[in-house]
Amino acid sequence: FQSPALMTVQPMLKLLPLLSLLLLSAPALASSALSPLETRWLNAAAPVVHYAREQGLPLDIVVQPQDAQGSVPLALGFEGGRCKLVLSMRGNAQAEAVLQGVPAQRHGLMIEAMAAHEIGHCQRYAQGDWHALPRGFVERGSTRSDVREMRETRREEGYADLVALAWMHARHRDHYPEVLGWMRSVRQAGGSHDTRAWLALAGERAAFAVDATPFEQAGLLWRQGLAAR
Repeated sequence: FQSPALMTVQPMLKLLPLLSLLLLSAPALASSALSPLETRWLNAAAPVVHYAREQGLPLDIVVQPQDAQGSVPLALGFEGGRCKLVLSMRGNAQAEAVLQGVPAQRHGLMIEAMAAHEIGHCQRYAQGDWHALPRGFVERGSTRSDVREMRETRREEGYADLVALAWMHARHRDHYPEVLGWMRSVRQAGGSHDTRAWLALAGERAAFAVDATPFEQAGLLWRQGLAAR
């Protein structure tokens, strides 16, 4: 959520089939395969994961079995034409710090929003649209590779933020302002993750009034943001 979505999935990662998500409440699985922290995060992300699989997205769940100090706790990788939702919790202070300042009773909401953000990345990747502009849009500004890469990453982060917000608006509308406020607090000015232009659109009363999937709703606002930049 706070780093570029594209990452390399290392051979040492342990792949958990979707079935594991359905069995997380079983003490044997929780004690033998997953830590309590990993279990909480996977349970919070489960509704998003189930939806993604229902939509046909090629999604696998991966848990880092080794210490991953300094890693992003929840991120998306691409490997072999599939999306890998990667949890890096063990020996990683970031797994707790990412929700610093959020009331404990709201942690599950924010984790669900983070998972929906990563599913937004997966959808773009699965559709073959990664880093691509919609038809009719033209890249403007510097052609330097580092600047272009920053713009491309920012666009993808903006789209994924909007997917997360569309998801939360549909399923947790009473808490939507809290989620939007939290996302605004972690998106700072400048750099590849400055999605404030899209978050501003998401604060409008009718932002997600269209009856459509989270991906379609996000796409509409995303194009508005692109046109305004």
